[in-house]
Amino acid sequence: MPPTAGERLPDFEAPLCDGETFRSTALSAALGDRGGVVVCTGFAFSAIAQNWWKRFVRAGWEEFDGVSVLGVSRDGPYAQNEFLRWLDRPDFRFFADVNGAVSESLDLLADRDHMATVSTPWRSAFVVDSDREVQYAFVADDWISPLPRSDIEAAVEAL
Repeated sequence: MPPTAGERLPDFEAPLCDGETFRSTALSAALGDRGGVVVCTGFAFSAIAQNWWKRFVRAGWEEFDGVSVLGVSRDGPYAQNEFLRWLDRPDFRFFADVNGAVSESLDLLADRDHMATVSTPWRSAFVVDSDREVQYAFVADDWISPLPRSDIEAAVEAL
């Protein structure tokens, strides 16, 4: 079962990409002083991820005070860095979940019927405080639903 409000996200570790470099980093080290928003998508350059992340840029998520915005997707670190450069948002960072271990630790990994031997995380978002306690959780029950951006923003305000 994916994490819900009141539970603590595991302190997973994976390559964290900043648009230029990547370094193995624990979630706890990537969070801001007040916490973070962890957004899981299948692949960085998928149409849905491009749509979502451009919306986050337009919504000003880079201006969250003391709250990191962290993506998780199955792409490798070079693709993640290219995606961040495409977004032109050096303040967003992405965990490269190449082997699916991060998604599995969040109980989000799902096989994709139309993609032989490929599994991706369910599209989801978690707002966590600086201790990784989930303040808000959303896990889509289909592959195309948009994130409830206003609910996420309200949860960030409440941190």
